[in-house]
Order: sequence, then structure tokens, then C-alpha cells
Amino acid sequence: MTVLYEDNHIIIVSKAAGEIVQGDKTGDKPLSETVKEYIKERYHKPGSVFLGVVHRLDRPVSGIVLFARTSKALSRLNALFADHESVHKTYWAIVANRPEAPEGTLVHWLTRNEKTNKATAFDREVPRSKKAVLDYRLIASGDRYHLLEVTLRTGRHHQIRCQLAKIGCPIKGDLKYGAPRSNPDGSISLHARTLTLEHPVTHATVSVTAPVPDDRLWHYFES
Repeated sequence: MTVLYEDNHIIIVSKAAGEIVQGDKTGDKPLSETVKEYIKERYHKPGSVFLGVVHRLDRPVSGIVLFARTSKALSRLNALFADHESVHKTYWAIVANRPEAPEGTLVHWLTRNEKTNKATAFDREVPRSKKAVLDYRLIASGDRYHLLEVTLRTGRHHQIRCQLAKIGCPIKGDLKYGAPRSNPDGSISLHARTLTLEHPVTHATVSVTAPVPDDRLWHYFES
């Protein structure tokens, strides 16, 4: 965990692939507990520490995660995240297949299978589906892989993973959505790169960028 920004109201960190944001049935220690311990030690907090989970990243995904340090900040951040125009997030995704167009908008309808924890994308509305929209652009290419920058207009389960796979560009290492092989560390090459939002209390603009994972291919694309 790397702290990117903190004050009395919010804390923004960069999580490593493999960390879970909030506790689940695995029983593994979540990032939220690590952040609580950090706050308790750094600020010598007695008793329990309040920390509100504002949003999540899939376990194999790396990058920016925002937490609220007060209940007032949490309620305001929840409202901001519900209004997608108020929060700007970009993701970097490494794919093996170059998309047909160097940039574009993807519109699909997604369904979710709870048993397999997998989303399916359709070109038209189907029963129990939710509309999913994202923008992408090709920002770099190497000999074997390509780097896409993705901006979400909606927030659906596995949206980036599912929609990129639908156009024939599964994310490197993402076996669930069609990648031919996994990454050695179990990650997928999807990184929450930047976050810009209005501070829930001061109303100042807060903008952070998460360093890429310590991996040769990521460093190649970053440079």
C-alpha cells in the first residue's frame, strides 16, 4: 500500500494487485484494515478508527482506492460517486490485441452471473441487463502488447474487463475473460491510474496518480 493523499477527511492509497479492498469470505486481511492500522499508528488514535469504503477494485487489479475518514465525508463521497460527472477516473489496461479503432466509445448491456462471478456483454438490451458505457484510446504499442487508457461513464461489475473482451481485446492475464495465460503473480494488467474529484469538505480539486506496478512491461509503457 502506498499513500497518495491524506487529510482529516479522506485518504487515497494505491493498492497492489492481490489485495482485497474489503473483507470477504476468504478471511484474508483487507486493505481497509491495513489503512486503519496506518491511521491509528500515524496519528496515535485511541480506540477504533472510522474508515468508510467508498468504492472497490477487483482483487487482481492495482491502483487507486479512496477511503473516507469521517461519516460526513463518506456520505458526501457516496453522492459524488453516484454522479459520474463529478468524479473522473482513468484506468490503464494492457492488451495483446490492438483494437480496430485507436479510440472510441463502447456501449453494451451487461448481465452478471453470481455463481461464476462473471459478467457477459450484449450488443442490445436483454432481460436483467444494465447499460455499460466506457471510452478508450490507444496510447502506446510495443512488439506484442498495447496500452489502452479507459474512462468509465458507468460503473458496472467487471465492466472494463468484460467490454474489452467483447471487442476481442481481453486484458493481459485475465483468464476469466479470455486471456490465453495468467500473469505470474496472479494479477491482471489493469491499473486504476488517476482520480480527480471535488474534495467532499473543502471543495478543492484533488487529483492523484498511482505509480504503475513494479513490472518490466508496465515500466516500459509508462516511459
